[in-house]
Amino acid sequence: MNRKKFISSLFTAGALSIAAPVWAESGAAVRKKHRIKVPGYLKEGDLIGITSPAGYISREEVAPSVALMESWGFQVKIGDSVGRRDHTYGGTDAERRDDLQRMLDDDEVKAIMCARGGYGLVRIVDELDFSHFKKVPKWLIGFSDVTVLHGHIHNNLGVATIHSKMCNSFPSNWQTATPIQISTILSIRDALMGTKMQYSAARALSNRLGTAEGVLVGGNLSIIETLAGTASDLNTYGKILFLEDTGEELYSLDRMFWNLKRTGKLANLAGLVVGGFKLKAEGAGSGFGKSIYEIVMEKVEEYNYPICFDFPVGHQVNNFALRCGTKHRLEVRVDGSGLVSI
Repeated sequence: MNRKKFISSLFTAGALSIAAPVWAESGAAVRKKHRIKVPGYLKEGDLIGITSPAGYISREEVAPSVALMESWGFQVKIGDSVGRRDHTYGGTDAERRDDLQRMLDDDEVKAIMCARGGYGLVRIVDELDFSHFKKVPKWLIGFSDVTVLHGHIHNNLGVATIHSKMCNSFPSNWQTATPIQISTILSIRDALMGTKMQYSAARALSNRLGTAEGVLVGGNLSIIETLAGTASDLNTYGKILFLEDTGEELYSLDRMFWNLKRTGKLANLAGLVVGGFKLKAEGAGSGFGKSIYEIVMEKVEEYNYPICFDFPVGHQVNNFALRCGTKHRLEVRVDGSGLVSI
């Protein structure tokens, strides 16, 4: 398929977009206001640091991402945690913490890409010092376990971040990559360089029509649940919330969506975007009886905001980069399609 035609058709069904920094509500309980800080967009020659604050990854595995980002005109610095190993982690807690801290404090580093997800950020986030990062913000890139950092940075610092694929998702051979792989990886470059972005989702019967504008926040549902009540708790008041997850059974997803409802995270949204939910196979005879669409709609039936399902974000190939903490526009159209733009 012609790549230009593919990309053109991808963005005709609906959209999501980002706008300039805005004032936003920072919490349903406290509702204090802070100004959204958008780090400087990258230009040719800028330095991207790669660190592995969660799971283990080898230097060989990050090589394709390094080569491609260098081809975009960026310089790349590989942190000490890449290649280190402590069981499933990218080094000990102290090694991962110190490597990320160096990246946060290094003014030459203009963006920090987490090499992969897995598990481990919750073990070190409270030991990180964000005082210099707050004065000189830079882009923090990643998803899955990196939702810990997205929530922590948004709640405490009001700095925009990028939810996207990481080094372990870059194709090993760019020449044989599929059109969707190419588009999603290039969306990282576009997000870093300040390109206006638009994303579409195909028609879904459960979509709720409407238009909303608000700061975009979200990430991995199970991580967001575990952050409730902590210093990294995600603040959703007046926001467009996006959610995704993988490897969970339907009953677990139902429990997590009840958590969102009972903690007030669904009550005052501007809009809701539901991304990919790759399910774990249920055991024999343990059928839950509700689909992900029914689980979500049951929890939001009393609210009136627009809802878009099957959005291209999550643990899947069509996982586009999203600038979290910046204002977006959500449109769920009469034909049932969804559009998000920034």
